[in-house]
Amino acid sequence: MPDGIPSGGVVVCHPHPAYGGTRFNNVVEALFDAFAAAGFAALRFDFRTGAGEGVAERLDVVAAIDALAERIDARVSVAGYSFGASVALSTADERINAIVAIAPPLTMLPAPEPTVPALVLTPRHDQFCPPDKARPIVESWSRCDFEVIESADHFLAGHTTAVAQRAADWLAASR
Repeated sequence: MPDGIPSGGVVVCHPHPAYGGTRFNNVVEALFDAFAAAGFAALRFDFRTGAGEGVAERLDVVAAIDALAERIDARVSVAGYSFGASVALSTADERINAIVAIAPPLTMLPAPEPTVPALVLTPRHDQFCPPDKARPIVESWSRCDFEVIESADHFLAGHTTAVAQRAADWLAASR
């Protein structure tokens, strides 16, 4: 957690564990660092072993929110990358006040319209859900900002720091 009183908390969700996703994924680490540098209390965790279709993982997110809420008295947001973005978008908890979804595979794992402000960052060359597939899904979401990450594919090589900074800036502006 950052020094002093955090301006909010962020639970950070990682890519699918069956494909090597952990809390130490490079995008997750960049998000964690950017949120902490922006004054947020950031918490990253590993989804339970034997992860599935996102149901158990949503319970993991709620448990992470519980853990963060025990330590801070501030708003809580959820951010995720890839599978973690889909889980973030589909987790229902009244304590969530904003969502950042980076490279969500919306064509593979559909998500409901968020009830809180959301930022969806989709890589221009995403192998799983490129902008022309993601945009029609999210354009009807009334509280969603949709942005394309130019020159990037799903794995965000060379773009992780900029993407993480954009996520932190957006959350800071939504305080």
